[in-house]
Amino acid sequence: MKRVTEIPSSFKNTADIFIALGDEHRQLILLAFEKGEKLNILQIVSTTTLSRTAVTHHLKVLHRAGVLSSEKIGKEVFFWINSPLIANALQQVLNYIQNET
Repeated sequence: MKRVTEIPSSFKNTADIFIALGDEHRQLILLAFEKGEKLNILQIVSTTTLSRTAVTHHLKVLHRAGVLSSEKIGKEVFFWINSPLIANALQQVLNYIQNET
């Protein structure tokens, strides 16, 4: 058994990503997006039974973790899935698991 005293640099944001993805409501929000699609908050709210306030909270968590990217266009903020970041995080974990077994 090896002693681990700090998180490897390749894992630094992984915990936040997995925490963000660990909630069922946030998973449902992500499933609302088609590949490459950008949605505003009203569009996202319309895909769920959650209130706008609840959706806003979940979007903040996803955005802070980097799972969602956003851009303000006029008065609207559009969100989209940051696929490269998620894929990289999953690949880092997979690489670690494959190298350790």
